[in-house]
Amino acid sequence: MKELTSAQIRQMYLDFFAEKNHDVKPSASLIPINDPTLLWINSGVATLKKYFDGTEVPANPRITNAQKCIRTNDIENVGVTARHHTLFEMLGNWSIGDYFKEEAIAWAWEFLTSDKWMGFEPELLYATYYPEDTDTPEIWKQQPNFNPDHLVPVEDNFWDIGAGPCGPDTEIFYDRGEAYNNLAEDDPENYPGGENERWLEIWNLVFSEFNHMPDDTYQPLPNKNVDTGMGLERMTSVVQDTPTNFETDLFLPIIKQIEGLTDGIVYEEAGANKVSFKVIADHIRAVSFAISDGALPSNEGRGYILRRLIRRSVMHGRRLGIKDKFLAQLVPTIAQIMGQFYSELQEKVEFVQSVLASEEDRFHETIEAGEDHLVSIIESLKTEEVYEIPGDQAFKLYDTFGFPLELTQEEAELRGFSVDTQGFEAEMEQQRQRARQARSKEESMNVQSTVFTDIHTEYDFVGYDSLVSNATVKAIVFEDESVQNLAKNQIGWVFFNRSPFYAEMGGQIADKGLIMDGNDEVGRVLDVQKAPNGQAMHKVEALTMPINLDQSYTLQVDPKHRTLTNQNHTATHLLHRALKDVLGDHANQAGSYVGPDRLRFDFSHFGKMTAEEIKAVEDKVNAFIEASLAVNTTEMPIDEAKALGAMALFGEKYGDVVRVVNISNESIELCGGTHVANTNQIGTFKLLSETGIGAGIRRIEALTGQAAFNYYRDQEAILHQIQDRLKVSQTDMLVNRIDQMQAELKEAHAQIESLQAKVMQAASDKLFDEVKEVGAVSYIALSLKDQSADAMRQLGDIWKQKANADLLIVAADNGEKANLLVLANDQAIDKGVKAGDLIKALAKYVQGGGGGKPQMAQAGGKNPVGIPELMESIDLEIEKLVK
Repeated sequence: MKELTSAQIRQMYLDFFAEKNHDVKPSASLIPINDPTLLWINSGVATLKKYFDGTEVPANPRITNAQKCIRTNDIENVGVTARHHTLFEMLGNWSIGDYFKEEAIAWAWEFLTSDKWMGFEPELLYATYYPEDTDTPEIWKQQPNFNPDHLVPVEDNFWDIGAGPCGPDTEIFYDRGEAYNNLAEDDPENYPGGENERWLEIWNLVFSEFNHMPDDTYQPLPNKNVDTGMGLERMTSVVQDTPTNFETDLFLPIIKQIEGLTDGIVYEEAGANKVSFKVIADHIRAVSFAISDGALPSNEGRGYILRRLIRRSVMHGRRLGIKDKFLAQLVPTIAQIMGQFYSELQEKVEFVQSVLASEEDRFHETIEAGEDHLVSIIESLKTEEVYEIPGDQAFKLYDTFGFPLELTQEEAELRGFSVDTQGFEAEMEQQRQRARQARSKEESMNVQSTVFTDIHTEYDFVGYDSLVSNATVKAIVFEDESVQNLAKNQIGWVFFNRSPFYAEMGGQIADKGLIMDGNDEVGRVLDVQKAPNGQAMHKVEALTMPINLDQSYTLQVDPKHRTLTNQNHTATHLLHRALKDVLGDHANQAGSYVGPDRLRFDFSHFGKMTAEEIKAVEDKVNAFIEASLAVNTTEMPIDEAKALGAMALFGEKYGDVVRVVNISNESIELCGGTHVANTNQIGTFKLLSETGIGAGIRRIEALTGQAAFNYYRDQEAILHQIQDRLKVSQTDMLVNRIDQMQAELKEAHAQIESLQAKVMQAASDKLFDEVKEVGAVSYIALSLKDQSADAMRQLGDIWKQKANADLLIVAADNGEKANLLVLANDQAIDKGVKAGDLIKALAKYVQGGGGGKPQMAQAGGKNPVGIPELMESIDLEIEKLVK
């Protein structure tokens, strides 16, 4: 075996398959593009689903790449086991309907054993296979110097993730020798394919040859595929002969830097603290890559995962005695290790560092809040003479505040408390179950069909220069079958040899228009999409007569639809530029909608834009429009476009020659869409809203041209209505009139509250007359209408003054919701009836929830109809609590 660095292994793999005529693709972003089923790119195949299910046909059916991936389903195992990671690199080679088992197995063997490549000893390699797959073991036996005794049948060797392509797989294992044979000889897992440290899986070859149908039957695939995966971290561990992946050159430089941040703790001698070194090294890689790809910490989705990884790292740093901020210092080391291949790391070092520094500041404040929360839990339990922290509370500290269980246990022990670890584990298992359920369908594909992939007609888009064109029908698809004609009133997909209709792409929706035969309108174009082989396929409704194969027609794009779309598309480019100018270069596009009615632009940003920032962006876009900037489009090699500084649009696919839209050097973007010729044709730009739609992703909605003018006119009409209602003749007097009305309203509310208090006091004798008893506990229960929380608390004050019952229970029907209040005196608490416990029991009758302290608790519910049943059940619920 050769001595190789991780970078050399990665490059060797790509070079090998490049020699086998594979296209070497760059790693896709960790943030999925146009795939709502995934939170992160979590496998090499995740970026190629469109090829496997036939949605798109690749230019070359042979593909290879090194894909960065994130998986966080087993985050608790990171650092504990030898090989669990959140971020990992998957080396893969794929065949989309080209080669199959024979070539895939032969090439895997050649790469691993040839002296030119990895140079592994054949006797150290084993292969598992699916027992019903009789071809695979026979192919393995044909490989030079392969030992047939090293074939192992495994029932689980079948790759199936639900509907879509699936099939058997064969896994390759490397025997690391007896030095790693730390299991008993009679251990059932002590074999290639078992869970052990001696035989490590280094490569998995999946042979997709079946369609998993929606009815759970399996049919042969029209086109068989190969999908392979080799984890770089694991392969590097094998080549560099390290006990775990963390001692390889992918992690050890980070770990060594962490050593320097501690007070002399050495990784090799750290014992149990090795876990903390590993967790930090793993997590900082993941967050650095994710942030450089545009993900940002937040309280939901992938942003929540980032925040959790960052906070786990900080907590493990504290365990190593690192009290100050430190994560940002590790980023340049990661860029040094991996930045040569992943250039985005080097380009975004400072940005990643700034995000991490800000997040660490935030978390140090949160740690204090978490410690305060733990203290409040302990103080509350002391009053109840309970000295064990419940599992659900410990889990909340872990999940919300980032406290590891061990930290909660340490803090609890200092105060004479224990922790319900079984309850904590039960909560943790529920979270794992939710994660497993959430990912059960995350990688599912469409069932593969050949009706569109078999259409290889020539096609030319002429819509940049003309909205009208003669064209000949080359293919028609109706109800998933190729047909000779589309009958009157039928809707199907029609392929022409040329078309002026823009197919939906890059956020711009498709053109609409007509199909003419002479002066007759014979069809209506409802939609246009890209076919698997790249042509435009038109969704057509046949009108007055059939549309026939091989017949010529005149295609006419709706000019108004296109003109308005052009205005909005060019405006999105100007908006992108303005956002970067105002917010910073991190404001990258993350999706868009461009149609004739409006534009929508999604972008990455830390938080809500201020009113000043929104105004600055809107003013800047309108300044671009007013400047009458020329909009030039040019085709050029992609390297030349990048040298110009052209920005790539979200979700767009680029070839060797690209289309560059240059707006007087103010905005330069790669874009296949349609645009105005000059920015003054946009007319005006009105930013309607700026909202958050996900973790670190903001959305702007805007109007241009006539739509913006119509909006201004509508707003003016509303303003005039308000003037009429308020009887104000001049608009500049409106604010003063509104301020005056608010002051009057505030004074009226104060008077009402004062009157309510007087009425409540006057009626209190009657309200508090009826005292009921359950055993030795007395209570007063009130069912009221339309009472605010303040009014209910005033009743509580009167109850305290009267002191004629142990409990006060108030239920208020406020129309669409119910409000509950429970107060308990010391006598009730001594007898076991605490306000918080009682209100939890009563809230279920109104479909609500709440809680509080033993003396006072409040709750809300969405079903006030349940109040009568609640009142009838008070005795029962008190009885359950009385000691």
